[in-house]
Amino acid sequence: MSSTVINNKKKRKFRSNQVSRPAEVAINVLVGAFALLCILPFIFIIIISFTSADSLRIYGYSFFPAELSTDSFAAAFTMGNVLWRSYGVSFLVTVVGTLLSMFVSLLYAYGLYRRDYPLRNFFAIFIFITMIFGGGLVPTVMVIRNLLGLGDTLWALIIPSLILPFHVIILRTFLSSAVPETLIESARLDGAGEFRTLLSIVVPIVKPGLATVALLTAIGYWNDWWLAMLFIRDRTLFPLQYLLMEFQQNVDFVRRNLQMIGDANIDFAALPSEGLRMALAVLIVLPIACAYPFFQRYIVTGLTVGAVKG
Repeated sequence: MSSTVINNKKKRKFRSNQVSRPAEVAINVLVGAFALLCILPFIFIIIISFTSADSLRIYGYSFFPAELSTDSFAAAFTMGNVLWRSYGVSFLVTVVGTLLSMFVSLLYAYGLYRRDYPLRNFFAIFIFITMIFGGGLVPTVMVIRNLLGLGDTLWALIIPSLILPFHVIILRTFLSSAVPETLIESARLDGAGEFRTLLSIVVPIVKPGLATVALLTAIGYWNDWWLAMLFIRDRTLFPLQYLLMEFQQNVDFVRRNLQMIGDANIDFAALPSEGLRMALAVLIVLPIACAYPFFQRYIVTGLTVGAVKG
């Protein structure tokens, strides 16, 4: 009788979503292998950026280069103050743009979340239409440069990406799943205004969703070079990505011209072309990769909240 009771207790302790120990090990191995595959390309880029031009020309790409060199980074750093000024522009645009974008997107998403907002349906249809139809390149340039007069200003790098419909929908969905409407009604009965309710009650609850959208927004601002090509002519306002892209194009241009000249004293293989391209990629990716750990805690929390809600 006692053994039967013990067996029943063991059966009750077994959960429907529980996996066996071998299956758990296999899942961990697969996830670890997938994570390694995701990080290997970046490690490979770093290795190539420290590989000499002769080694790349003779042996090609390799995880174990025959000769290491810092010529690619030396060529990138020949820009001196221009490089650091572009770093500052990119940081400023990313920080200011992300903060303003989060503020505007949160207000928009909060309006869509509130069922008692009179214009809720209108703004929902409006943002849905903008996801399907776009104004095009020419109207965008005319509005930013001619109508708003933002050419050769940092605002030309911020305002066009200030609000993205996809981010608004993410925040609105997170608000609907994480913030009960009874909580908003309780705050209203306690005399809290809309902004007080939003800042003191809603924002602390939706921090994981805000962090996720903030990371996506920051990556978008940091990697953007298209807006600089359209609206920026002042070299002191070039963001990092556009400056490095222009520098790479200049190196390729010089290389082609030297080959056309056909000077026998010039070692074309020694010109850091592939290594320079990888070095520039490292300079672009490294800052945003260092910022990711600060968002990771909130993103994991958001995934946990979504799992609990499910």
